[in-house]
Amino acid sequence: MDRYSTWLRNSFPPTALRENKAVREAIGHCHDHGEIATDDRKKKVMRSKREDIFYKIKTSRWDLIIIGGGITGAGIMREAARCGLNTLLVEQRDFSWGTSSRSGQLVHGGLRYMKQGDFGLTYKSVKERRRLLRELPGLVKSFGLMMALYKEGWIDRLIIRSALFVYDIMSRNFRRHKYSAEDVINHAPDIKPGNLACGLLFFESITDDARLVFRVLQQAMEDGGTALNYCRVSDLLKNNGRVTGVTLEDVITENKLNVRARQVINATGVWVDSLRGHVTRINRKTIRPLRGSHLVLSADRLPITKSIIMTHPTSGRPGFASPWEGRILVGNTDIDHADDLDAEAAISPEEVGYLLENLRHHFPGLGIDKTDIIATFSGVRPVIGTGKKNPSSESRDHAVWQEDGLLTVTGGKLTTFRLIALDALRKTRTSLGALPDLGKEHPFFTPLKETNPPIKIKLNNKTFERLQGRYGNRVMELIDAAKEGELDEIPGTQTLWAELRWAAKHEMVVHLEDLMLRRTRIALLLCKGGEEYLPRIRTICQMELGWDDETWLREETRYLDTWRRFYGVPD
Repeated sequence: MDRYSTWLRNSFPPTALRENKAVREAIGHCHDHGEIATDDRKKKVMRSKREDIFYKIKTSRWDLIIIGGGITGAGIMREAARCGLNTLLVEQRDFSWGTSSRSGQLVHGGLRYMKQGDFGLTYKSVKERRRLLRELPGLVKSFGLMMALYKEGWIDRLIIRSALFVYDIMSRNFRRHKYSAEDVINHAPDIKPGNLACGLLFFESITDDARLVFRVLQQAMEDGGTALNYCRVSDLLKNNGRVTGVTLEDVITENKLNVRARQVINATGVWVDSLRGHVTRINRKTIRPLRGSHLVLSADRLPITKSIIMTHPTSGRPGFASPWEGRILVGNTDIDHADDLDAEAAISPEEVGYLLENLRHHFPGLGIDKTDIIATFSGVRPVIGTGKKNPSSESRDHAVWQEDGLLTVTGGKLTTFRLIALDALRKTRTSLGALPDLGKEHPFFTPLKETNPPIKIKLNNKTFERLQGRYGNRVMELIDAAKEGELDEIPGTQTLWAELRWAAKHEMVVHLEDLMLRRTRIALLLCKGGEEYLPRIRTICQMELGWDDETWLREETRYLDTWRRFYGVPD
């Protein structure tokens, strides 16, 4: 079978191949007329893909509808599919558009939550971190965090060392923590040396949060789940006052339909209260949106070999500077977000100043300023509000509750998404009945078939592991689809050109920003959002996306405007 008809069979579910005339005809055309279909036919079939998914949604009987395509919704979809439930996930924008692509990228146990007395959350997080490290090598990686401590802070040193001892007990891994001032300077040569007493090193994990969402979605869809981005829920359907379904509107095709399910789950993060407005009996739990903003710098301007924990000189809050994707990620703020939740979050000039102040305090000799910032990004965290004056004092635990048949789940941490999913599914027993036990003995991700790159593939082990973490057992398909030179890294990143082709073809890209901001992180890693590389990206991706020249230029303009407004440095 030729490559185009293979794409069709891989892209559409078996039922669609039987039921969709356009798809059957396109496959037949490939067999009858050679290996390459005409551009017009290819674009026509690619445009019909969303209609075909919508047809499947319309003609299937659903056990579960999940609203929200972040890490929480993706995790629920994966576990529900593993239980054998016919599961649909819809997202009004792009998958991971919100908080789940804008975190500090840490898969961590939450050492600071112990200070708040939340030992239970820390313990759960430590266990989940260990699982993710085991199941997703290449995507979730252990790394060291060095906390620089100064002589005047001897009480803090005592408290932190005591907390680290408890942390080690939870993680079942005792390590050396105390390092000399000279060791700290070796890892961060430009750190402020005056009164530097020592460093405390502990280990956490780091990831690419957007790719983690797509890895979970990929796993869920391989197990039979269905997901559609840019598909909003405009209303909830009810029977005798109980939610029994949703009204869907495809943002792209403008198709609308009513869909019933045995259970509807509201997993929309900071937007959960908006959807809850459609039910009659409202629980008092409400969201306190908190914004966290970050800077991306070049490693040349801030040369560090380990993540550095920095206590802000004014607020006293911990911040960090971490090596990430070949750059340095600096964070973070934690402030109440009063802006419209439907507008894309962006860093404020005050937050830029706050983060730069922390850097200058700890690295005074580097003279880092706004001109050194490659990109910025901001995310709004869904935190259950309890009225505490200090936003950082609010609990990061999750909550699940039922209201007239609508199950709402929100809050929580990136690290504990699997536990949140299991908790949500346990609350569906009234509507879905008893479900299989998905306890600790069941791997969340399908084990990898290959552990080393085949000899014929000219990739080093580190790069191959990185690809495996992101694409699982489909990694060889990605490699085989690469054209000449596409297994090289995009300059200034660890991303391969081949990943762009794969995403454009297989990962439901609707807008150029989907490709640049979430399928890959080029927009955050390259100056001006990678504008200089757009001509080559167009060469690789335009045909795979089925866009004509006018569409590409429109998408390029839209993307660059989005980057300047929300990911650049504010005036």
